[in-house]
Amino acid sequence: MEKMSSKSVDLSKYQHQPQFSSKSWRNRIWFVVNILFFYTKLPIPVGLKLWILRKFGAKIGTGVMIKPNVNIKFPWLLEIGNNVWIGEEVWIDNLVQVRIGSNACLSQGAMLLCGNHNYKSTRFDLMTATITLEEGVWIGAKSIVCPGVTCYSHAMLVVGSVATGNLEAYGIYRGNPAAKIATVLLSNTHRLSNY
Repeated sequence: MEKMSSKSVDLSKYQHQPQFSSKSWRNRIWFVVNILFFYTKLPIPVGLKLWILRKFGAKIGTGVMIKPNVNIKFPWLLEIGNNVWIGEEVWIDNLVQVRIGSNACLSQGAMLLCGNHNYKSTRFDLMTATITLEEGVWIGAKSIVCPGVTCYSHAMLVVGSVATGNLEAYGIYRGNPAAKIATVLLSNTHRLSNY
């Protein structure tokens, strides 16, 4: 285990990055819109949600389902393919680009976290990295995908697991940190829409 520095963290020296600032009008407007239309339990029509996301710069395919109580940090850094399902209480903390491929599923309470802090720095500097979920990826309920992770085609992250590294195509991963437990091949008769 790596030894921590003997210096203590001083959060008064933390450097806020301008693109995340609450002083940005775009960020302020999105904060309100997100609460009113996405991060709410009210049954807002999906078509309206998709229209709003596109107006804020998200690239969204067709047939996308976004359930209530979803939290999206910055829609202008979000790309979603066709026929994607996003379940209740999903948190897309996209401080940088997040790409979600077609036919991917994010189950209830899943988290995509693009940021972390450098514990070696006394300023607790923010570190960010993109997340990519390729086609057919399934992120189980209450699972977490960490910064910089790519989940390759049809990879599955089991309920309550934490992906700290890339997930191989068609691999099934479980645990914290997630480890590969099996490989699955889907037949043409089994599609995401059949589940």
